[in-house]
Amino acid sequence: MAAVSPFTAAHRSYVKSLYKRFLVNELNWVVRRDIWRRRALEIRAEFERNRNIQDPRSLSIILSKAEEYIAKTAHPDPYIVPGFPGGTKWERAVAPPMGPIYDHIHGEAYHPTKEVVEMVESTGQDVQPFLDFLKTKSGELDGISQYLHDRETGHVAGH
Repeated sequence: MAAVSPFTAAHRSYVKSLYKRFLVNELNWVVRRDIWRRRALEIRAEFERNRNIQDPRSLSIILSKAEEYIAKTAHPDPYIVPGFPGGTKWERAVAPPMGPIYDHIHGEAYHPTKEVVEMVESTGQDVQPFLDFLKTKSGELDGISQYLHDRETGHVAGH
């Protein structure tokens, strides 16, 4: 099997990622940008020094040493942008889920609330057809419907 060339697009992407990780790691330790800038120029000079290395073995050694250095000097509490995952503002004001607004509305099934029953009763109509409809849809009554059914039949305590 042929060896992978160290000068492919994937290699360039890896080196760019390594360079960025060096800069971010340094910024985690040095907050002041004027001091960090001096260190960033040193990091850039080190990368430029190793830019024209043609030997894949020596390049592999240099890259593994760079990875070891980043692992050894990684900040224990790195700065995370507040709005990014893990940041202090991440998902602070999450939008409500897109779905039924109320728990008692599921597609076509509508469970009457106390206000609906009172509105129906104020017109002089019987509430029982609503409860019968719910019972035929689900086979049994849910909590509110059971309460209204018990109230209608006189089984509720205090009525």
